[in-house]
Amino acid sequence: MKHTYLYLTALLLCAFALTFTACGDDEDDKEYPNWRQTNEAYYNQLFTETQERIAGGDTSWKIIRNYTFEEPVGTAPERNIVVHVLNEGTGTGCPLFTDTVRIHYRGRLLPSTSYPDGLVFDETWLTDYDLETMYPVKLGVPSLIDGFATALQHMHIGDRWEVYIPYQLGYGTKGQDAIPGYSMLKFDITLMAYYRAGQVVPEWKAPRRR
Repeated sequence: MKHTYLYLTALLLCAFALTFTACGDDEDDKEYPNWRQTNEAYYNQLFTETQERIAGGDTSWKIIRNYTFEEPVGTAPERNIVVHVLNEGTGTGCPLFTDTVRIHYRGRLLPSTSYPDGLVFDETWLTDYDLETMYPVKLGVPSLIDGFATALQHMHIGDRWEVYIPYQLGYGTKGQDAIPGYSMLKFDITLMAYYRAGQVVPEWKAPRRR
C-alpha cells in the first residue's frame, strides 16, 4: 500500500508539472504568438531594407558586424546589428570593450498582444526625453549583451541611435526576465561619456539650464 501511495503521488506531481508548463506555454502563445517567426522575419526584412537604404546613399542607417566575428559586414544577418542614427554627436573617439560608459537607454520588444507599441522592458528615463533633466547610468561595456556592446564601440559622445539587435546577439533562445526567447531587441541609446579602464568615473553633473 505504501508503494502504491508513493507511485500515485509521483504521478500526480508529474501531472501537475505538465499542467503548469502547458499553462505557461499557453500564456506565452497568447501574448507572443509565433514569436520566433515574427522576430526573425522582422529582423531579416529590416536588414534587407537597410542594405537597400545604404546602397541608395542614406547615411542615417548602418549595419555593424558584431565585435566577436571576423567575416565581412553584411554577411549572415544575425551576426550584425542594424542602426538608425537619430542624432550625430560631436565626439571623435569611441568606447573600447574594456571601458565604462555613461548612457541613456530604453529597451523595447516588438508589438505583442497586450503591447501594441512593444513592451518597454528596461529604461533609464520615465518622462520626456530631456538631456537636461535625465541622469545617465554608469555601465561597463563588457557587462552588456553582445549587440549592445557592439553598438557602443562605434558611438561617439552625443550620438543617439536606434539599435536593432537580433536575438542571437541579445538574450538568445532562452530570454531573460520579461524578455521571452527569440526576441529581437530595439534600443534607443544616447552615449554621454566614456572612461578608459582604470580611470576614475566621476559623479555626473547635469548641464546648466540656459
